Amino acid sequence: MGIRTFIEGWPVYRQLTGTDPLGRGAAAQSARSAELTARTETADSMARSVCPYCAVGCGQRVYVKDGQVTQIEGDWDSPISRGRLCPKGAASKSLVNSPLRQTKVRYRRPYATEWEDLDLDVALDMIADRVLAARDETWEDVDAEGRPLNRTLGISSLGGATLDNEENYLIKKLFTAMGALQIENQARI
Repeated sequence: MGIRTFIEGWPVYRQLTGTDPLGRGAAAQSARSAELTARTETADSMARSVCPYCAVGCGQRVYVKDGQVTQIEGDWDSPISRGRLCPKGAASKSLVNSPLRQTKVRYRRPYATEWEDLDLDVALDMIADRVLAARDETWEDVDAEGRPLNRTLGISSLGGATLDNEENYLIKKLFTAMGALQIENQARI
């Protein structure tokens, strides 16, 4: 490397002789930083999501490359969080990509000591059968004085904090239609 190459590579020289007199652009950029790219630049696609942790509902941008989540960052178009995420939300990529994450339905039969994998359709049918059985076993048509009740106290719903208004509305409608009275949401806002 000659002295001329060394001086021309010096940021102050580039600032004084180039088109960037304030040193905020190309004059301040090193060869290494010119080669760097954003973590999200190589993604195949981006999906918008909501942070899964609390009831605030911060918007997230989920970047995917080759079917794998490569980066999750705050969604600056979200009116809730305007691109900001708390430490848990910012680290939610590790939740998605964790080797310990359960991706199959796991079931332990009564009195069993081992878990087994179930097909999702089988698990959903088991849940539906149990809900209907609990409803049938605890259904109350009328009270002791003959007044109509049309209810069950055998099933209830407790919604999670990340459910949005639309999901809560649908859950409320479903459980009310089934005759349940104990329908609650654990939202913190």
